[in-house]
Amino acid sequence: MRDSLFYRQPEFEIVPMVSDHCRAVAELHAQRFPRAWGDGEFLSLLLQPNTFGFAAWQTNTLIFKSPLNGFVLAREVAGEAEILTIAVGEKVGRFGLGWRLMQAAIREAKSRGGEAMFLEVDDGNAPALGLYRKLGFEKAGERPAYYTDENGRRTSALVMRRDLR
Repeated sequence: MRDSLFYRQPEFEIVPMVSDHCRAVAELHAQRFPRAWGDGEFLSLLLQPNTFGFAAWQTNTLIFKSPLNGFVLAREVAGEAEILTIAVGEKVGRFGLGWRLMQAAIREAKSRGGEAMFLEVDDGNAPALGLYRKLGFEKAGERPAYYTDENGRRTSALVMRRDLR
């Protein structure tokens, strides 16, 4: 009920992802993707020197320690950056958190020498496609029948690219 007198727009703190975040990141990933990555997979990726990420927590909540609200994990190698995965909690969707996480990843990739950034997205994920297009990503390719949802339905992955220069 966003029109309530007592409703407050959520505020988020976005911080660099560290190994202590991997369990919460894996839990959120499992809520948002049919094929979840475990905390060990996140830790293994995060420990690689080319990989970086950001985590977001709500700062204006009455709960003592709010759950992780979003994250992005990316890497940059030889001028090319890639979004490995990104997720925003269902309850905080449509508050611009995905935008802010992507902006943090883009800035970090640029600072590491990235000249282009790539990502893959399910062709049926309209909210994500809208976000990526607003951020300047364009379709660079397609992988037919790449993803399988929880019902066994196959969907294509769109490969998208954005110039960082």
